[in-house]
Amino acid sequence: MRLDRRTLITTTVAGVAAASTSLFRPAIAQTKKWKFGVGPLLPNPEDTKKSFGPLFSHLAKELGGEFELAVTTDWAGMAVAMGSGQLDVAWMGPWGYVIANNATNCQAVATVKYDEKPIYHAIIIGKPDLAAAKFPDDTKGRSIAFADIGSTSGWLIPTYYAKEVWKIDPKTFWTYSEGASHAANEIAVSAGQVDMATDFDRNRNAMIASGKVKEGSNKIVWTSDPLPNDAIALPANASADLKAKVQAILTAITPEQAKSLLPNRYTGFVPGTHATYTSIEKAGIAVGKIKAKAT
Repeated sequence: MRLDRRTLITTTVAGVAAASTSLFRPAIAQTKKWKFGVGPLLPNPEDTKKSFGPLFSHLAKELGGEFELAVTTDWAGMAVAMGSGQLDVAWMGPWGYVIANNATNCQAVATVKYDEKPIYHAIIIGKPDLAAAKFPDDTKGRSIAFADIGSTSGWLIPTYYAKEVWKIDPKTFWTYSEGASHAANEIAVSAGQVDMATDFDRNRNAMIASGKVKEGSNKIVWTSDPLPNDAIALPANASADLKAKVQAILTAITPEQAKSLLPNRYTGFVPGTHATYTSIEKAGIAVGKIKAKAT
């Protein structure tokens, strides 16, 4: 199933029931069908479903019931889906989670580990021969592709650094475009279609490992401070019991189990809360995309 902020697919949950001609025949209990969602973590929805499906199958089995996995075509679509009651549990990018929390008060319960660390980095990649010894100064006027505005590493963090650290307007400092996926950004730089693009280290590693891009076809010209990894979040109206169960199931996954449940180099989960993503929330407020919640 594809799911985005423009065309949201409503999932009809069909319980297993049996009609009985006898008043004394017990009714067959309905089977819970969980609605899970994941953002555009891989180049296309089919790849994403294939790679992340085993995790959600495990989660549904442990919770009890069947499941349906929806894949959004952009990160902002996850916020819409969460707010409209279409999801029970979602794998969300940090910024996508913060957007959704700001709008719907959904709550993070776990943070994924990559190479046993619950952190990653935003990066900007450039052509192999790009002169960028002093970044961003040396790249003024060059073309750059930012990702979808719902992306943490592809839009929020480089936009925040431009405003608060580099003191530049990216739309005038560079020949600027935005809205592409991370995979498209990697391919565009590697093919020489653009001088630079935003991405994150996990995605670059995965695309190199899968052969979708060659390691020498682009280079990293900037790396951010550590950022919290993706969140597993539940809607605001989810019960405390369900939140605790989902957290317990995910954090119990061992690195050995992760080899069959998660994509390469993802090794499990640590407990997470909204506080885990405070730095992302502050960046969102700084660039004017969300407002601070009333205290």
